[in-house]
Amino acid sequence: MKFTEINEKSAAELTALLKEKRTQLFTLKVKQKTMQLQNTSELRGIKKDIAKIMTAINAKRGN
Repeated sequence: MKFTEINEKSAAELTALLKEKRTQLFTLKVKQKTMQLQNTSELRGIKKDIAKIMTAINAKRGN
């Protein structure tokens, strides 16, 4: 997910997207602990998406 796509969303959409991504991160971590996760790079991608969303939320709060 690109930052330009995230930056165009409203604050309510961003918080919903953040909740969804955090849920995905939790499920991926559980899969990793139970040795069911094949592609561990998914964890890194989700973490980066969460960071991008948090950056966009903080930028919107500052304005």
